[in-house]
Amino acid sequence: MLIDTHAHLAHGKLRPQVEAVLARAQEAGVSRVICAAADLRETEAALEFSARFEGVYGTAGVHPHEAKEAPNNYLARLEAILAKPKCVAVGEIGLDYHYDFSPRNEQRRVFAEQLGLARRLDAPIVVHTREAFDDTMAILAESGAAGQRVVFHSFTGDPAEARRALDFGATLSFSGIATFASAEEIRAAVRLAPAERIFVETDAPFLSPEPVRSMRINEPANVVHTARRLAELRGEAFEAFAEQTTQNAVRFFQLS
Repeated sequence: MLIDTHAHLAHGKLRPQVEAVLARAQEAGVSRVICAAADLRETEAALEFSARFEGVYGTAGVHPHEAKEAPNNYLARLEAILAKPKCVAVGEIGLDYHYDFSPRNEQRRVFAEQLGLARRLDAPIVVHTREAFDDTMAILAESGAAGQRVVFHSFTGDPAEARRALDFGATLSFSGIATFASAEEIRAAVRLAPAERIFVETDAPFLSPEPVRSMRINEPANVVHTARRLAELRGEAFEAFAEQTTQNAVRFFQLS
């Protein structure tokens, strides 16, 4: 059995069919899904899904794209949701300098504030970083997150960045991007990650993996394809890799 450690079940492309999506995941051997959040609306939806579905857990956070829209009371609202038993992490949070949908100073402020919340609550942290790795690492270090449970979701860095993240104590999570023909540096990072610090995810409804890359709406069932490719890259049996990544996620998120 596998765990999809990052899927946006509340996204408009998945939410209307969430029951069927989760049924297909179970049929594929994906027993649990971490429902990721990018803003307060998705955070509340993740909480709703975690209450409705046994194998679903939620995260709470404001994505860098949404940093400029964060209301004054957003930290208090996140803290209230994080107190719920199936809300398992602060995320996804971080920096995105590719799109710059929010001003960079706002991204950095909201990221740092949420890291402070996670540290105070001793909650796991789900990090998004795109074209902002150096600043992301600097803010993580300044926040005192070293030694805390930190995962870089959908890791797309090179081996040098992977080593920096691992030396910090972080876990690396790999999405369907690692199966793309052009992703040799990411695959090198896959080989570099210690067995106890690697996750698999879909980032659904985005990033469908090979061999179903043409599938316009990705979903948790497809994490099996990514896991098979990663196991092959690491020279491991699929069953052993699936068991290891599941144990990693259970431990990291403290799942029941």
